[in-house]
Amino acid sequence: MVNGSEVVHGFPHLDTVREAITALYRRLSPDGILSYGASVLPADVAFSDQDDLHLGTQRVARALVQQLRLPDARMIVSFREMEHAASVELTAGPEYFIELNDRFRRHRRDIGAALAHEIMHVLLHRLDLSFAGTRDNEILTDTATTYLGAGWLLLDAFREDRLSSQKLGYLTPEEFGYVLAKRSEMFGEDPSPWFTSPQAYTAFARGRAQAQQDRRQPPLTAAGWAGRRRYAKERRRAQEHPQAAAGNGSPYAFEGGGPDGGLKVSFPCPTCRQRIRLPVRGRVRARCGLCRTVLECDT
Repeated sequence: MVNGSEVVHGFPHLDTVREAITALYRRLSPDGILSYGASVLPADVAFSDQDDLHLGTQRVARALVQQLRLPDARMIVSFREMEHAASVELTAGPEYFIELNDRFRRHRRDIGAALAHEIMHVLLHRLDLSFAGTRDNEILTDTATTYLGAGWLLLDAFREDRLSSQKLGYLTPEEFGYVLAKRSEMFGEDPSPWFTSPQAYTAFARGRAQAQQDRRQPPLTAAGWAGRRRYAKERRRAQEHPQAAAGNGSPYAFEGGGPDGGLKVSFPCPTCRQRIRLPVRGRVRARCGLCRTVLECDT
């Protein structure tokens, strides 16, 4: 939880975020991902100063449990002074104990955001899905929360002005925007009307621009002229010098080639980031083996 200190911006964790999206598809399957097609609605997690603190917190927790498909999980929530925004005790269940920072007694509009992150810890624990190291595991948690329909709350908790700032979660605001944009592409859902924070709109727009670049990389036919020209140059180089390193820092890479042909290109699926491997033979329609997205390519 950043409160009053400088907020990190940009995409410093983007590689781990993409790995987290791939891990979600591998663990849940495309059909499992599709079951999260609707995000939690603002009305279900709204919290006014007139609401009873504990009853309102339990109501919001129940809404998030339902959103994340944890029907037999009961969340017991309390408040205390602590350094972080919240913590959860991970056990076999069915009861889980969540502690929220005392500051949420006064900042009730962000209780849903803090609970969403902690309840996602419970879901990932039940799925036996984790990354090595605290940092990467927390990035996985933020990414999963956002991709499965509750993380727009975490982005909406981001507020920044000349005198103060607040951000919840481990992703930067723009990275939250990136994952939200990926979700929007998958489900045709626009979360921007739900934002109450002006800074959330800006971060979502920047994240969406980054996400759109994923669909404009060669060998996808939506790639721009400059990308296609660079791709053709590197493809020719790989055909003439098959032992040379191919891709040159690009998301795609070549392998094989030489006098006997057989050149192939591998590149990440723009939806789930699983790598796809295709023969180099011009226009082709490919289906991702993980998320089943159909892609128009010009290899």
